[in-house]
Amino acid sequence: MIESVAIVRTNRKLYVFGVAALALTLAKGGLVYARQAPSQPSLSAAIDQGACSEATAAKMPRKLSRVAMLEAEVLLDRLGLSPGLVDGKTSENAEKAIVAFQRSRGLAVSGKLDQATWNKLCESASAPILMAYTITNDDVRGPFERKIPRDFEGMARLHWLGYRSATQLLAEKFHTTGELIKQLNPGKILDHAGTAIIVPNVAADRPDGQVSKVEIDKPAKVVRALGRNGELVAFYPASIGSSEKPAPSGTYGIRRIVKNPTYHYDPKFQFKGVRADRKLTIAPGPNNPVGLVWIDLTKASYGIHGTPHPEGIGKTQSHGCVRLTNWDALDLAKRIRAGVPVAFLDERRTFASQ
Repeated sequence: MIESVAIVRTNRKLYVFGVAALALTLAKGGLVYARQAPSQPSLSAAIDQGACSEATAAKMPRKLSRVAMLEAEVLLDRLGLSPGLVDGKTSENAEKAIVAFQRSRGLAVSGKLDQATWNKLCESASAPILMAYTITNDDVRGPFERKIPRDFEGMARLHWLGYRSATQLLAEKFHTTGELIKQLNPGKILDHAGTAIIVPNVAADRPDGQVSKVEIDKPAKVVRALGRNGELVAFYPASIGSSEKPAPSGTYGIRRIVKNPTYHYDPKFQFKGVRADRKLTIAPGPNNPVGLVWIDLTKASYGIHGTPHPEGIGKTQSHGCVRLTNWDALDLAKRIRAGVPVAFLDERRTFASQ
């Protein structure tokens, strides 16, 4: 539950991102180019919260901007079509989410944020892209673990695998990076309760559809959560197995869901890069190797889980399991129950059918 939220009004402009010769101003009727003075290198773009208020009039820039991509990512995320990290950067994960959106809306499938896709996305923009948030005591209370060992043996010596900082906590709460949080809030101190900051508005109007089946598409590296009639309820990018330890094939069931799981390592797993020669138990926490939730499958030792490294989703390999961002794993967990079937798909689909 997100607390102390005040929506940013339409006329308030927030300056974000790095050095650029041209600033992109998202004006109410569309995108307008505005030349930036060289003396203001830190103010490269302004986000007008009414940018999508007139969807049919909105015009995409010839060259896709980080501002437009950030807006698209927020809107996709709010529709349950996760782009992974909401950071305004063009990525394979964002492209996959755009494909899922295009297919669900009957649009030409390209994976690109074209004019038709932008207009259709804007139709869902019932709330601003950014919002004001007041940092709470819970956000800054900790305890924080400033230095977390990379090896399992080092992790096993800790009593709690907590966030490294309030910034990491806030970034995860709003599905983004600490870098973007800081860029949206230059000069703000992020570890003080009562500080008002600007964050991606990812919580507004999220669908609550229940899931009757989960598809793990191994070649596409995505997870599809399907409803009773096979409709797409939610979509997540994922890391799924590796050549060393591939994900299984076939259909299994969900055995149980464990929040804040303890992680157990057995040397018989023989994970690449893990030198531990004895069984280890790693304490719970968001920086635990399986993150904030473990969705246990009827296939022994396999599950769907979170990760402390959301930037690696879809780019890095897993130890056979299905790895999602912490927030996506939690989202899936609340939509499912024990007994829901989980099908691992081995055949590569065409791009348009993803």
